[in-house]
Amino acid sequence: MSTNNLSSRLYPSRIDLPADARTKIVELLNQTLAATLDLKTQVKQAHWNVKGADFYQLHEMFDEMADELEEYIDMVAERVTALGGYACGTARMAAASSILPEYPTEILEGMEHVTALAERFAPYAKHIREAIDTTDELGDADTADLYTEVSRTIDKRLWFLEAHLQPAEIKSENGSTAAKSQQKVGVR
Repeated sequence: MSTNNLSSRLYPSRIDLPADARTKIVELLNQTLAATLDLKTQVKQAHWNVKGADFYQLHEMFDEMADELEEYIDMVAERVTALGGYACGTARMAAASSILPEYPTEILEGMEHVTALAERFAPYAKHIREAIDTTDELGDADTADLYTEVSRTIDKRLWFLEAHLQPAEIKSENGSTAAKSQQKVGVR
């Protein structure tokens, strides 16, 4: 049986959502499960391989991000099964179904990893927001709420990644802005 058939398989359930809606929601959740598993492994790839002046800060941040994604993997998979579906959560299933591009293996420097992750968090965040609308339209407020919870964290993490990539700006007295060099400020 292909992953495609598994991703829409339903078992008998007394849950009060129609089977046709549950099938669509389970398929969407399995697509999310694949992307979340993929994103978590890509974040761990960055965590293990980051180099440079910001190594420790990024190493720690990437690990926190991976831990958050691990929680969402479990939440999504359990929602699939709560709806009477079959959670498609192996690494091979995720690789075959993920919406994310492959992680670049030639990068090492911290900001290269930050950029690569931002380029993956952005489409993942878009997918999550679209899933909020879709599951709400299908009458599943609980799954829409799950997606909303994930969305808040993913948007926050995308903000964290992008903050590393955006130059700080300062306003001059005449109102013009100029990029300020990024300096490390020691904590006293």
